[in-house]
Amino acid sequence: MFNKLLVANRGEIAIRVMRACRELDVRSVAVYSDADKTSLFTKYADEAYHIGEPTPAKSYLDINKIIDVALDCGADAIHPGYGFLAENSNLGKQCEKHGIKLIGPKGSVIESMGDKITSKKLMRAADVPVIPGTDKGVSSIDEAVKIAESIGYPVIVKASAGGGGIGMRTVYEEDELVRAIESTQSVAASAFGDSTVFIEKYLEEPRHIEFQIMADEYGNTIHVADRECSIQRRHQKLIEEAPSPIMTDELREKMGAAAVKAAESIEYSNAGTVEFLYSNGDFYFLEMNTRIQVEHPITEIVTGIDLVKEQIKIASGKELCCSQEDIKVNGHAIECRINAEDPLADFAPNPGKITGYRSPGGIGVRVDSGVYMNYTIPTFYDSMISKLIVWGRNRNEAMNRMTRALSEYVILGVKTTVPFHKAMMRNPDFRAGKLQTHFVDQHQKGIMEEMEKVVAEDKEREARLKSTFLPNKKIAAISAAVGSYMSQASQNSDSKNK
Repeated sequence: MFNKLLVANRGEIAIRVMRACRELDVRSVAVYSDADKTSLFTKYADEAYHIGEPTPAKSYLDINKIIDVALDCGADAIHPGYGFLAENSNLGKQCEKHGIKLIGPKGSVIESMGDKITSKKLMRAADVPVIPGTDKGVSSIDEAVKIAESIGYPVIVKASAGGGGIGMRTVYEEDELVRAIESTQSVAASAFGDSTVFIEKYLEEPRHIEFQIMADEYGNTIHVADRECSIQRRHQKLIEEAPSPIMTDELREKMGAAAVKAAESIEYSNAGTVEFLYSNGDFYFLEMNTRIQVEHPITEIVTGIDLVKEQIKIASGKELCCSQEDIKVNGHAIECRINAEDPLADFAPNPGKITGYRSPGGIGVRVDSGVYMNYTIPTFYDSMISKLIVWGRNRNEAMNRMTRALSEYVILGVKTTVPFHKAMMRNPDFRAGKLQTHFVDQHQKGIMEEMEKVVAEDKEREARLKSTFLPNKKIAAISAAVGSYMSQASQNSDSKNK
């Protein structure tokens, strides 16, 4: 097992990894920017090192700084979490160069799966179903027109090197194609430094279903069941659940086998996710994420497997903890991403100071968070406050439990996505499991009206809740005392600060 592990990330995922380290008796190392000096994860770690300015390029995305800290503090492993450097093949290569173990697959695997064209070629070769489309970058407009005609409209234009739906354009007729390609190329060049685009068939109302993969360094590969992530906005996931409401034993066996085949074909090791689009009884490979996912907790809850601990164990040379036959799905789990955004203003970011905070609890409720009362959410990073996860014996109980948990959540000082999630839990089509990736757009009017009702209902409640928090002077005094105590505790645990 490792002696010391550096977490090259921030916020709730940094704390999640550090918790796994504590259970494995591995010392954890945090790195932080100027903006995160008072963040909870820097205090939770056994050691903490300053690495630069708030902008990610000058801190969390600076591979040289990350490697230097790891070498200086004697860390023998690095966990990248998700986002930032999590799917950066150069980090993997630098770790290999300096004898540091990356908690993840080899750099070459990250590179091949990070390119959408290359990954689809590899999947076709492995006989994994792939959406009809090009297997290389589009070289000219004339070629694009011919390809689109052969596939049949609508088609979708994507950036080869991209992710998160950045630059993606849907095209319904030839007149739109030229503008779509030029737009996507421009966005791709700016965001990823690579203007290569490709074209594939656009599925009108697909479901987004993914399979968690775990593989060790001895050739053992399993899937840890499925998740549905169809509730999205601009290709960003908002609500996830496990298992998918449409999943059957037969379908899980079929899709799971394809996911395992995908991982085995590239000699994958560690945790990963194979994502599929499901439409009209057929499923197609979408992409493979070579990291732990934001939504991993729902898989942990329904299977009882600590995926992050397994990641660390596998990277240290241990075999998988279980076989495919050991994987059982128990009940249903739902995750809501609670962000500092105003859902009534087109989800505009709303960073700021949290003046009141109380998280929900009770049976079947888990909150993964990195915030606290009087914490100021930085403007430099994504606005996630927490991930609220619930478990129920079935989907209906899980939805009811999520409704209850959302009603208990108190976050004052910033606007959040809690009203959106409350509205979704009331939506009859969502409750019936009639999901697809355009659900939020198609139900926008109804969701907006329901959110307005929720906000109105919460106004009186919020006014009452404000009186339950201590006066500002007392809060400031207590926060200062807690901060001083945590700082002293950090120093006593041999934490170093640069």
